Amino acid sequence: MSDQIHRSRRNLPHWYREGFSAIYSITFRLADSLPLEKLTFLEKERERFINDHPKPWDDEIWKSYHLRFTEQIETWLDAGYGSCFLSRLEIRQHLIDALLKFEGERHDLIAGVIMPNHVHLLLHPREGTEVNKLLQGIKGTSARWINKALGLTGSNLWMDESYDHIVRSKEELKYLTNYIRENPRSLSADSFWLEEREVSLNLRSDPSYEMLFVFTKA
Repeated sequence: MSDQIHRSRRNLPHWYREGFSAIYSITFRLADSLPLEKLTFLEKERERFINDHPKPWDDEIWKSYHLRFTEQIETWLDAGYGSCFLSRLEIRQHLIDALLKFEGERHDLIAGVIMPNHVHLLLHPREGTEVNKLLQGIKGTSARWINKALGLTGSNLWMDESYDHIVRSKEELKYLTNYIRENPRSLSADSFWLEEREVSLNLRSDPSYEMLFVFTKA
């Protein structure tokens, strides 16, 4: 059984690990969640960064890239651009149903927040479930249900690109769960969904991880 970490890239890195349990931090967003002019500006900046840093990149350059560009996208997402369909309970519920449809069978939800125009999740895919296929299922199912409810069948609901990475320590897990918890702090209670679970995952078989991840409500 392989313990190899795999990383595939388009504009964002996608990580998965064969053979061992892992917790993934996942972000995806509505297709209209960022204005075209901001995306155009960010793309020009990204092209400049790439020209200044010829590939292949080491992990330090990737870290610099995401500090510069991923955090900027997060700031814009929190500003609430676009249709923000997910602020409506009857629409948001379709995504919740898709997310929880196979919980306890294909994955375990550790924490998650559905914001008006984007989603942050901490998920543990169960053995035999690949994170990319899990995410495709959640996005595909919810898109069909939501587009039908909105009368937009055939429309592109989600931005094709998502962001996912392996959570590598208890400290990072605590940071990310706290980020999820705090993300909707400025929103009204009826405009978002926030869920936190108590989860204990034994990762002793994987020496590159913390021996035990424990998440509890604080």
